[in-house]
Amino acid sequence: MEPVSLEDKRIIASQIGRDPRGVIAITRRCIYGYPQVVTVYPLLDGKPFPTMYWLTCPYLHREIAALEAKGMIGQIEDKIATDPQLAVQVVLAHRSYIKERRRLLSREDLAYIEKKDMLPALMQRGIGGIADFSRIKCLHLHAAHALVAENPIGKAVLDSLAQQECPPGEVVCTLF
Repeated sequence: MEPVSLEDKRIIASQIGRDPRGVIAITRRCIYGYPQVVTVYPLLDGKPFPTMYWLTCPYLHREIAALEAKGMIGQIEDKIATDPQLAVQVVLAHRSYIKERRRLLSREDLAYIEKKDMLPALMQRGIGGIADFSRIKCLHLHAAHALVAENPIGKAVLDSLAQQECPPGEVVCTLF
């Protein structure tokens, strides 16, 4: 992870179409040097925010949205239901994500969340705040996680793309 500069914040705002909230680090940059995945603090405005890794890359966002539109979420959920080994790997990815999310919290914020009875939202829910680990909320969240850690769903998503970076000469972020 690396610190977020003012220029990074400007680029991220252009990438996602709004000012970024809670971004504490650039977790991964694309081959062109632009933010691709950012880390978001697990507590925003005094409330749990379970999405720790956020995919900011507009190219990947568009390509993965096309996969979702073609029904990839349902296909992967069917595979999780029929492949016990994959189901175990998915649970491990969610648990790893939960542990990483917990590590980000300050002692004071952890005490605050516990006092407000909001701890389950961050310590029992997985990627994107999902409670049922056999379900998928969003492929983008899993792809973001796979770009920085082990995630079998995100890996399958990224592997199904023709390419994982903007083509040379068509770098989306140079337009910002």
